[in-house]
Amino acid sequence: MANILDKIVEEKKREVAKLPARVIAAGDLRDALLERGERRDFLAALRQPRRGDIALIAEVKKASPSAGIICKDFDPVRIAKEYEAVGASCLSVLTDEKFFQGSLDYLRQIREAVKLPLLRKDFIIDERQILESIEWGADAILLIVAILRDEQLGRFHSLAMEAGLAALVEVHDEAELARALKVSPALMGVNNRNLKNFKVDLMTTKLIAAKLDRGTGVPPVSNSKNENGDRQDACPTLLVAESGIHTRADVERLKQCGASAILVGESLMKGGDIKSKVRELTGV
Repeated sequence: MANILDKIVEEKKREVAKLPARVIAAGDLRDALLERGERRDFLAALRQPRRGDIALIAEVKKASPSAGIICKDFDPVRIAKEYEAVGASCLSVLTDEKFFQGSLDYLRQIREAVKLPLLRKDFIIDERQILESIEWGADAILLIVAILRDEQLGRFHSLAMEAGLAALVEVHDEAELARALKVSPALMGVNNRNLKNFKVDLMTTKLIAAKLDRGTGVPPVSNSKNENGDRQDACPTLLVAESGIHTRADVERLKQCGASAILVGESLMKGGDIKSKVRELTGV
């Protein structure tokens, strides 16, 4: 029996088949970014949190397959403005329509309304979606290891890096981590929600982080050398904890594991008081 992730990917294949046929090169992506103008550095924004001691990627999210409608009074631009006002470092915008009731239109509208870097949260399975992401306003894309072959992961990550687009490489177990490390990602996301059955366990971040600490190693993303010719590993991969984050205690636990940023949607959207919830999670 197909799990929910399989169903989403099958639907995504149908959507992608409707895109104009073309081969995407890094130059095409760079040209699209230049044409759009105003580059917003997603990674730099996470390295220097706007509020508290951990960077917050606040998610504009109406619904999900596991929770149904999360926010009934859904106004993406209003929500994005609230997130910006209370100190979010970056925003994540759901663009999948069928399963999450998102929209690429939300991405464009939000870009016009706020100054924060934006992540397109969707299921990227084709390089044409990377160009599409830029054209609609994304500064970063999500690459979910579970739905990509090694060659796809490598190519999509390389295209994004060469173009100047951030890529959040997402894993949720040790096998996916081993595959992700091959591309030396600057941004590693650990999803505490198993996308196959939607169960959430914050221990996932701890287990992945511990695996890194035990010797797998967080790969450096800087290949620069010092005057002695030795490589300088000044910019290690930034770890982002995703899903199941509801309290300050959750955040503290994830910080202790090594997370430098958190991606939060449901708990911010459900309560109705974004300002108070952000204060609680950031501890400020």
